[in-house]
Amino acid sequence: QLLVFVATPGCDGFPSLDSNESYKLSVSEGSLLLSADAVWGALRGLETFSQLVGRDENGTYYINKTEIVDFPRFPHRGLLLDTSRHYLPLRAILETLDVMAYNKFNVFHWHIVDDPSFPYESLTFPELSKQGAFHAMTHVYTASDVRTVIEYARLRGIRVIAEFDTPGHTLSWGPGAPGLLTPCYLGNDPSGTYGPINPILNSTYQFVTSLFQEVSTVFPDFFLHLGGDEVDFTCWKSNPKIRAFMKEMGFGDDYKKLESFYIQRLLDIISSLGKGYIVWQEVFDNGVKVRPDTIIHVWKENSTPYMEEMANVTKAGYRALLSAPWYLNRISYGQDWMAAYQVEPLKFEGSPEQKDGVIGGEACMWGEYVDVTNLAPRLW
Repeated sequence: QLLVFVATPGCDGFPSLDSNESYKLSVSEGSLLLSADAVWGALRGLETFSQLVGRDENGTYYINKTEIVDFPRFPHRGLLLDTSRHYLPLRAILETLDVMAYNKFNVFHWHIVDDPSFPYESLTFPELSKQGAFHAMTHVYTASDVRTVIEYARLRGIRVIAEFDTPGHTLSWGPGAPGLLTPCYLGNDPSGTYGPINPILNSTYQFVTSLFQEVSTVFPDFFLHLGGDEVDFTCWKSNPKIRAFMKEMGFGDDYKKLESFYIQRLLDIISSLGKGYIVWQEVFDNGVKVRPDTIIHVWKENSTPYMEEMANVTKAGYRALLSAPWYLNRISYGQDWMAAYQVEPLKFEGSPEQKDGVIGGEACMWGEYVDVTNLAPRLW
């Protein structure tokens, strides 16, 4: 019989970035002992224990003598699922959480909405999923579904961090939120297409405040992921009202300043809701003023090598999260897993303080070519 000892008991809370996941496991003749400071460590230890148990040829269970002292090297070990490009049924998400637990992953980054669809059912703005989901009844996550995911994850010591990416990647928001997106122009006339969120209207910030008020109560984790990547300026440039606003604000032709104007207001809103935030690296690259406790999510492979970006981010005093080398949706012929295994997140020039600023990494499974039929084999 395995005896489990937890120094600070309590099973009702949610895991966090500061959770203690360390444990000690001692297996000897006539004694099986697992001890941990917190329940999160006990969960990791039980996982290890289950993986040490084998069966001999007679079907008898056995476990070898061992002494294990184990703790994580990084506090944030995440996995991103994209449920916008293809909808993933609830059971696929729960199954993924199970396998994450086997592998001691502790963050589920839920990239829940994006350009192609808006499957999150909002209480405040029900039209968003009614108009923006692939199907308003079958391809949505209800409030109950979201609660199920959060609790299923909690019981496995996994945090759920929701990402509502703005101001780009929001095309699916348009039909359910008239006036939110920027109307694009061809010459002097609207072309009938839409671009990123319109950053020059007060109504935009009222909408964003109300939506994130809801999101911050639905998702209990301290952190929200706010996106901020890949904002295409073409539509903004075509819109005469936006051009007039740029002139009025003295932004010249630098649309990064307009993007920063939006992001800064968004970050103030999120701060006022008492939440911390993670943003994609463009927010840092474009010089947006962010809170010192912001986490910068490094994903780009091209312009600056990602290790240089990690050095820059940590040198500026921010915490960094690495994903660039772990885009698992990008498959090739042959053993492409080797490159992912060989990554060393701290292999950049920098001080010990900079290295301490790396909180961990996330593997990403973007959904352009991934749905429920091929998610598990491609991911694991």
